Amino acid sequence: MAMTGVLRPGHAQIRVLDLEESVKWYTDVLGLKPMGRDAQGRVYFKTRSERDHNSVILRQADQAGIDFFAFKVLDQATLDDFDRKLQAYGITTERIPAGELLETGERVRFRIPTGHMVELYAEKTDVGNGMGYFDPDVDVLDGPGIRPIRLDHCLLYGGDVDGNVKLFTEVLGFTLVERVKLEDGQTDLAVWLTCSAKAHDIAFVRHAEDGKLHHVSFQMPSWESVLRAADIMSVSRTSIDIGPTRHGITQGTTIYFFDPSGNRLETFAGGYDHYPDMHPITWSWEEVGRGIFYHDRKLNDAFLSVVT
Repeated sequence: MAMTGVLRPGHAQIRVLDLEESVKWYTDVLGLKPMGRDAQGRVYFKTRSERDHNSVILRQADQAGIDFFAFKVLDQATLDDFDRKLQAYGITTERIPAGELLETGERVRFRIPTGHMVELYAEKTDVGNGMGYFDPDVDVLDGPGIRPIRLDHCLLYGGDVDGNVKLFTEVLGFTLVERVKLEDGQTDLAVWLTCSAKAHDIAFVRHAEDGKLHHVSFQMPSWESVLRAADIMSVSRTSIDIGPTRHGITQGTTIYFFDPSGNRLETFAGGYDHYPDMHPITWSWEEVGRGIFYHDRKLNDAFLSVVT
């Protein structure tokens, strides 16, 4: 599939309650690579396989949650075009100058209908993944921490899910992959959207409060690596929400767990390929338990209600 617009998830800025405790945990347990600090005190990380300078930014705050989630676009011309399209659609945008985030170019920031801040950007310093661009070796999985491959997606909670779907599909070029209906059979409880051939790059759940984070997800290379992650979580006494298990929706394998500030994260592997000519999959309210947790076939109340 030609990648000409939004390419992939690029970075998430996450609020944490104790910055130094979180830096140690994201380094030693999650296995991210520290990439520096800025004048504001924010700490930057990347996963082992990502080539861009950063994908996770931690900010000290009084309340956990997410400040913004960003997507990388093809080039500067594409960024400018999306800015014009967003404004024509009625969305107010803000241009954040290059360098406001370390090693990151100009960003276009805007608020989506569920109250979350989303960013688009085209440029970020390529620091490589340690394998090189000429006759590279294969990366090995051994090393400290969980060591995910890349920032994969996020799930956000808010009221106007329909508005989000319209914005992401009509303006940003995303495709609707799967949806869950409420009891009335008409209203969407949750939707999964992609800008690539992945099963999802962002997802939304209808919720009474806007601007809430359910989880930020990291891609793992295999089911075995998800099981290894579970062992690391147990050894490190990391709080596990649910898993290891499988989703019916997207068909990926998963563990949900919490960072020291209570932000829910996910290790995710697998999931099917999706292309724009495919019809969206719909799940009924009666089968939503099997859709979310394929093995247990029932919902976990805390999983649905605990957000930051």
